[in-house]
Amino acid sequence: MPSEGIDFVKNDKLLSIAELTKVSKILVGQGINKIRITGGEPFVRKDLMVLLRELTKMQGLDDISVTTNATLIGPYITELKELGITNVNVSLDSINRETFERITRRNQFDTVHNNLIRLISEGFNVRINFIVLDGQNEQDILPTLEVMKHYNVSVRFLEEMPFNGGSKNFNSIKWNHKAILEHIANKYPNFKKLESPPTSTSVNYKITGHKGTFGIIPSFSRTFCGSCNRLRVTATGDVITCLYGKPKANLRSLIRSGSAETDLKKTILEAVGNRAKTGFEAQNEHSKTIFDNSMTSIGG
Repeated sequence: MPSEGIDFVKNDKLLSIAELTKVSKILVGQGINKIRITGGEPFVRKDLMVLLRELTKMQGLDDISVTTNATLIGPYITELKELGITNVNVSLDSINRETFERITRRNQFDTVHNNLIRLISEGFNVRINFIVLDGQNEQDILPTLEVMKHYNVSVRFLEEMPFNGGSKNFNSIKWNHKAILEHIANKYPNFKKLESPPTSTSVNYKITGHKGTFGIIPSFSRTFCGSCNRLRVTATGDVITCLYGKPKANLRSLIRSGSAETDLKKTILEAVGNRAKTGFEAQNEHSKTIFDNSMTSIGG
């Protein structure tokens, strides 16, 4: 989140849990078989578990996962496990208390650490998302791998996306995927590249002797655009086909005007059909307003 904060949306502009459930059913009916709840921080929604319970009932939905900063997930870990929702991404940009508190601007290191350890120890499929920020946390890349080598965890290092809260520079970044890999290889030369699903956004590796794996997500370089199959629906109902692009439609007004389900399906299909071919093309559509975006509102 940018240091100056963001303008929070009024509650009446947010999709209700019932509306999110309706959208989810339509998406699953159209062939979506994986839904990830992200944010911002999804557990800010006090009724989030109601949505997750509804998702577990949907036929054809094979994978439900959550991305969280692990500050609020603690009270829900037991039920998540009971529901079978065990794929959890934890956003963690430092394992050093001082760096963590400086980046996040919150005194929650112990809470995040304890919840992370609990998720790992209780058998969740944990992936750590570490955004490499030049001049802020690059010194923690290797220590994070060193700590996590004892656990069956995937640590994914992400290139910085320069929206607000970041560098706001689309020309270049120091820590691109090549620089990150070279930095890791200097310390851990014995690693091998792993086979990844065709639509994976991360290039994955395993270091000899490490229990888990690591990956690099080229979110700035956008080398995965040709195989990307992601679709995002924001909390306000915007349909986003690329993080770098403008919303292609809004479902909230359609739902609240009583539009037929066929109209909602048509709108979603049109949005997908009009998606940009690459993130660079999407960025060009959005060049004058892209810095208005925050990852806290459009999701990861």
